[in-house]
Amino acid sequence: MIVAEQKPIDEILRTLDGFKNVLIAACGTCVTVCMAGGEKEALKLAALLQMRDADMKVSVVTPKRQCDMEFVEEILADAAEHDVVLSLGCGAGVQFMSGAIDNKLILPGLNTKFMGVTQDIGVWAEMCQGCGDCVLEQTGGVCPVTRCSKSNFNGPCGGSSDGKCEIDTEVDCGWQLIYDRLEALDQLQRLYQISEPKDWTTSRDGGPRKVHKKEMIL
Repeated sequence: MIVAEQKPIDEILRTLDGFKNVLIAACGTCVTVCMAGGEKEALKLAALLQMRDADMKVSVVTPKRQCDMEFVEEILADAAEHDVVLSLGCGAGVQFMSGAIDNKLILPGLNTKFMGVTQDIGVWAEMCQGCGDCVLEQTGGVCPVTRCSKSNFNGPCGGSSDGKCEIDTEVDCGWQLIYDRLEALDQLQRLYQISEPKDWTTSRDGGPRKVHKKEMIL
């Protein structure tokens, strides 16, 4: 899922300067799970904004997703009745809403962090950078792009100690994780496969990406 954090309230207030009729658009998917932009967080933010500015009128809507026109259409009438929309969706949601509601300013209320997983209660960890060329079959399901601080593809850098990365003793060495996983699965032979230099054009370095489905999957 996409993990995000809410922007500081003072920053949000600065971006809302001059607007008195505000629609907060929460998002019912990823940012609800990471407790950053769901309906509960939107209602709390609305109350806080009105405490800080008694003249501000704030309403809340919660489409299931902000990155899908099917759900954005549900809030078009609400957006039309307000001066500005404060999105508590991820950066993709903010941009999609900006295109779908092109006569309103869509402001971000969150800082989008990464694609990750729920590691513990209130803890989310980065697991994928969306490089566009997954190699998890070679590395026991541990991503060298994300989990190795240097994104090494053919083994560790040599700077780790006691299974920890040289950048921080709290960070696991990605390649130690890969080795331990493959050893536990009796698949260490996979480490003998030499990875050629990665073609990063499948990643963000190749420009904005799209996926096209030529046939509808029923």
